[in-house]
Amino acid sequence: MDSEPTNKKLQKVKQNKGGPHSKLRRRARLSAVQALYQMDISGNASKAVIFEFLNHRFGHEEEVGYVAADEAFFEDIVKGVIEFQDEVDAEITLHLSENWKLSRLDKTLRALLRAGCYEILRRPDVPAPVILDQYVSISADFFDVKQAGFVNGALDKIAKKIRKAEFSLQGSAKPFAPSSGG
Repeated sequence: MDSEPTNKKLQKVKQNKGGPHSKLRRRARLSAVQALYQMDISGNASKAVIFEFLNHRFGHEEEVGYVAADEAFFEDIVKGVIEFQDEVDAEITLHLSENWKLSRLDKTLRALLRAGCYEILRRPDVPAPVILDQYVSISADFFDVKQAGFVNGALDKIAKKIRKAEFSLQGSAKPFAPSSGG
């Protein structure tokens, strides 16, 4: 039996992990967090901020400072957070300490949680572990370990509540114990 095709498939899978699509999506998420932050501090409408990003920040390959991103994904996150903001905010609030209100959170932290929560709630095509990994990684770009841990904890609780099926197989297997027989 020739295992060559299987080995080639495994190599392709390994090469695709963190590949171009993943990088474009990560940049789209980072840009969405920045756009949500900008909207929060400036009061600008989502349409104007999305236009700015699509026409001036993402640019074209020949431009200096060119940023490549999955523009449709970026736009979906920003528009989705705005469209479903009441639902998103309510879900985040459920997972905050009694003494904390969403309005008390740092604006960047709030934007991160909103974008991640929106994806968990409304983007079933994106696996929850990917969402968690991406937003924790992005939070590390802005904050220290404590805040990144907060993002991880909050989004993890939301994901396990909303997408139970994706986590139901994890931890369900019993630990292997070798038999004592002979």
